[in-house]
Amino acid sequence: QVQLVESGGGLVQAGGSLRLSCVTSGRTFRNGVMGWFRQAPGKEREFVAAIRWSGGSTYYADSVKGRFTISGDNAKNNMYLQMNGLKPEDTAVYYCASTWVSGGSFYTPNFYDYWGQGTQVTVSS
Repeated sequence: QVQLVESGGGLVQAGGSLRLSCVTSGRTFRNGVMGWFRQAPGKEREFVAAIRWSGGSTYYADSVKGRFTISGDNAKNNMYLQMNGLKPEDTAVYYCASTWVSGGSFYTPNFYDYWGQGTQVTVSS
């Protein structure tokens, strides 16, 4: 079994920075994918960023490209999201997700097998 726990959310002013962490316990996947998603009130869960452990490729939503950086530790399947230049529209609950599958539609929630409980990020204007 896999458990994911996010941390690092909080309240920040526009233009500020936060660093989210996702710690994995239980089974790890050396060749899988981990991703960050977010969900604002009344909106669907949307893709933010993903990292493919095999090769270390990273992927970003256009809305965060150039501002957010995903990184991680393949051996432990721990993952991080450095968020700079935060905007009020970044306000949401941020979730980390994991799967042992290495190929496919990593930008869709259904691709992932395991989810964390989420951490709130609030950006004030």
